[in-house]
Amino acid sequence: MAFGTGTPVLAAAETIAVGTGSADAADDPEIYVSRYQPDTPVILGTDKKAGLYVYNIDGSVRDFAPTGPLNNVDLLEMDGQVLIGTSDRVKNGVALFGLDKDLKLRNLGFVSLPTSEAYGFCMAAVNFGDKTSPVVVVVGQRGDVAVARLNDVGGYSIIDTQRFEVGSQSEGCVIDAKTGALYIGEEAKGIWRYDVRAASNATRIHFAPAPSDILKPDVEGLTLMHEGDKTYLIASSQGDSAFAVWQVDADPVYKGRFSVMAGNGIDAVTGTDGVAARGGPVGPYPNGIVVMQDDVDSDGEAASTTRVKQNFKIVDWNNVKAALNIQ
Repeated sequence: MAFGTGTPVLAAAETIAVGTGSADAADDPEIYVSRYQPDTPVILGTDKKAGLYVYNIDGSVRDFAPTGPLNNVDLLEMDGQVLIGTSDRVKNGVALFGLDKDLKLRNLGFVSLPTSEAYGFCMAAVNFGDKTSPVVVVVGQRGDVAVARLNDVGGYSIIDTQRFEVGSQSEGCVIDAKTGALYIGEEAKGIWRYDVRAASNATRIHFAPAPSDILKPDVEGLTLMHEGDKTYLIASSQGDSAFAVWQVDADPVYKGRFSVMAGNGIDAVTGTDGVAARGGPVGPYPNGIVVMQDDVDSDGEAASTTRVKQNFKIVDWNNVKAALNIQ
């Protein structure tokens, strides 16, 4: 995989590598800060051959659920509770988890939402006018998408399923709960924007095409960074190991691209897949972090193109803002 071509930033920390070695295994991260334990944030990360990790903010392993192949992970918070969802590649649907008081995983069951092999996954608590409902989205490998509300009364079940086609292989997705925008990455063609609240998604906007100067296929992970009243969309440009950033709380404004280079005793991020972001205080990071998968995790700052292990890198959002001159 090529080394990054975006504006350089350094990682502040990295996680322990996922357990599956010499394979494309680490995939997608997510970040959780409990309102009850704000000083103990955790990072969730999938090993798509083996299960779901919980990492401490220093990158050490806190917990692991050996569930089998899980691809993408996301979470939502409603009524003071966190609900974690993952795309289950074998059962073809959504595996659900909670976190106990020790911030360790507990299994909450499975809901079937069949697509072609479940790749992408995102979820959010979305306001539909009459009520706020959990919404789950599964993106199948060939670009077929299933969107559904999640009934959380008396156990979890799927209601109001909508289906549509992106066009070709797709994975990354993210929902903006404030606006209802659903962003999906079609790997070879770029980012599409849909309305997750729409009865039909026949109408869509080609938000960012690929290949372009901004996105080099494959287009992979997508995430939103909420910072006060500002919202930023961050996308993985896997083809040149970079991350593109747009401000999307009003008319979209492109802010630039960054890449995570070797430094601080941590190797560079190459061939990146999933990405997650969270604004506000996250442990020692006062204004938030960006976490991304690294396709080749080598020791120290040594450069390597041979995949032996994979992990997740942690980048201070302040460093991204400084690099891209985001005010």
